[in-house]
Amino acid sequence: MVGAGLARSGLSRRSALGTTALVIGANLPDVDVLAYFWGPAADLAFRRGWTHGILALALWPFVLTAALVLLDRVTRRLRRSSLPSGVEPTQLLLLSSVAILSHPILDTLNTYGMRWLMPFSGQWFYGDTLFIVDPWLWLGLGLGLVMSRVRRRGSRPARIALLISFAYVVAMAVSTLAARRLAGNELAHMTGKPVRRLLVSPLPVNPFRRSVVAEQGEIYRTAEFRWRTVPHVDQASVRIFPKGPADHPAVRAAAATTLGRRFLGWARFPAFQVEPVDGGHVMVHIVDLRYADRPGVRFGSASIQVGRLQFEIIE
Repeated sequence: MVGAGLARSGLSRRSALGTTALVIGANLPDVDVLAYFWGPAADLAFRRGWTHGILALALWPFVLTAALVLLDRVTRRLRRSSLPSGVEPTQLLLLSSVAILSHPILDTLNTYGMRWLMPFSGQWFYGDTLFIVDPWLWLGLGLGLVMSRVRRRGSRPARIALLISFAYVVAMAVSTLAARRLAGNELAHMTGKPVRRLLVSPLPVNPFRRSVVAEQGEIYRTAEFRWRTVPHVDQASVRIFPKGPADHPAVRAAAATTLGRRFLGWARFPAFQVEPVDGGHVMVHIVDLRYADRPGVRFGSASIQVGRLQFEIIE
């Protein structure tokens, strides 16, 4: 959507294959989607990392530009055309850079996060501004594209859609910062305990509601935040989740597995549960409260069985 919107705004006129550069570039870092096929939680370990980090962002524009110039030359040779191609490598490099940079910026805006410093550091950065699939952003960009094509108004509708989308993102960012301050103060006052870490996450469709995850000592509290009520944190929605025995030998054993290591490298608010199972084994459940509130949820939780022998060695 963003790549197509940039193209329809007039940027594609800078060079032949300009639209191609913008659309592919805006999606290119997501080649890491192939990580889904590389074992348990490989997507969590690899996604939004190597292909999104600062080193990749410096290389991708040159790779994409070279590929498009090569495509142009091969196509022209096959067609045996002697006419000027219209491809401007410098302009393609500029368009590729703009489109590719837009991708990690948008990824940073949600609660999943981005690892900008890869491969030099695996630190996650979170914007907590937009829901992962924000319907209003999609609607605004989509209408701009449709209007620019159906009514043949040129680039103006696409430009307006991009400006409105930018204004919406800024408004949501300001709203999130204000909601964090209010939610933190209200929870601290409500519970009498300081808030160590806080997530105020946007919800789909309704921009006036947020979900809250707060770390307070050895527990997490979750709640719903509503702009239209005072206090804004709905006391009836508050739930308590113990962090769980992070130092338990079974938890340490689970964390040493491939699945455990990858999941915990991604999790932001992990809570642990230890459950005995048949045969003297132990099941360790890890839940990231950003996306799950109980074990067994398909996204946001992991369950790892620790064998008796492995448990006894660590213990």
